[in-house]
Amino acid sequence: MQIILLEKVVNLGGLGDVVKVKDGYARNFLIPQGKAKRATPSNMAEFEQRRAELERIQSDLLGRAQAQAAQLEGLMVQISRKAGMDGRLFGSVSNADVAEALQAQGFKIERNALRMPAGPIKQIGDVPVEVVLHADVATTITVSVLGEQ
Repeated sequence: MQIILLEKVVNLGGLGDVVKVKDGYARNFLIPQGKAKRATPSNMAEFEQRRAELERIQSDLLGRAQAQAAQLEGLMVQISRKAGMDGRLFGSVSNADVAEALQAQGFKIERNALRMPAGPIKQIGDVPVEVVLHADVATTITVSVLGEQ
């Protein structure tokens, strides 16, 4: 299916690109999320009329993401969990727990913006976690997991 991207999508293209994607990806994700429209002649004409507005909105979002990334850069979040004698946690610390801890510190971060490549944290210690605020903006915070008896 041919679609017009209404914003930058990672590994797909930027604002205004006409790309071919699988039908299910377009119907189930891109179009309902407002990230794309079908590439029909009427939608192409409508997009060209709205291009300046969409570019302004995207630059505003990018600016806000960069400002928030500057605030988050080098931040350390401490989370306490029950742990055994060997430093292994009873349970784990997931991205939802990190998002909750960030919210307690005054940062509104969605849990799907937190990237934990090794999966949930299951050991006491400091772990770097990447925060992706925009397709072009990412920063790293440190999550310090403390054990309690």
